[in-house]
Amino acid sequence: MSDASGRVVWLTGLSGAGKTTLARAVERELMTRGVPVEVLDGDAVREHLSKGLSFTREDRDTNVRRIAFVAGLLAKHGVTVLVSAISPYRDTRDAVLAELPNAVEVFVDAPLDVVTARDVKGLYEKALRGEISHFTGVSDPYEAPLAPSVHVKTHEVTVEEGVALVVESLGVERELAVV
Repeated sequence: MSDASGRVVWLTGLSGAGKTTLARAVERELMTRGVPVEVLDGDAVREHLSKGLSFTREDRDTNVRRIAFVAGLLAKHGVTVLVSAISPYRDTRDAVLAELPNAVEVFVDAPLDVVTARDVKGLYEKALRGEISHFTGVSDPYEAPLAPSVHVKTHEVTVEEGVALVVESLGVERELAVV
């Protein structure tokens, strides 16, 4: 059953951990259950809402706050919002989650060697060689959640198993069709 007040599901983790893949798969599952859902992908938001921001701590925090603002507006109108964003700093993530309706934090977890192997653009390799500065997980920190609502280890479970973990945490049932 959809929640009239909406909710925000915040998927956090390193680049390449599987946040967007998981968010899109959860989106498809929630849609089949009749839940109004929207995905806010960190890359798309950075391109359209946060264009011009750098990768300094201050700008990363500004980006996270902007995403949270939009997510909160959507959730206030009954939408389940799936946020897929690295959001590397725990204190900023905790602060925005505390202000969002029915927030669920999902730690999409994969070790550095796995995300490096998944990286088709070779950004991790460049960052490891020192060619890219401020790269989360290499030259900038990623502060993992201390007590996430859901912990999905994408190197150990399938996408379908990850979807089941997230959807189960939401307590979403199928909507009955109105005839």
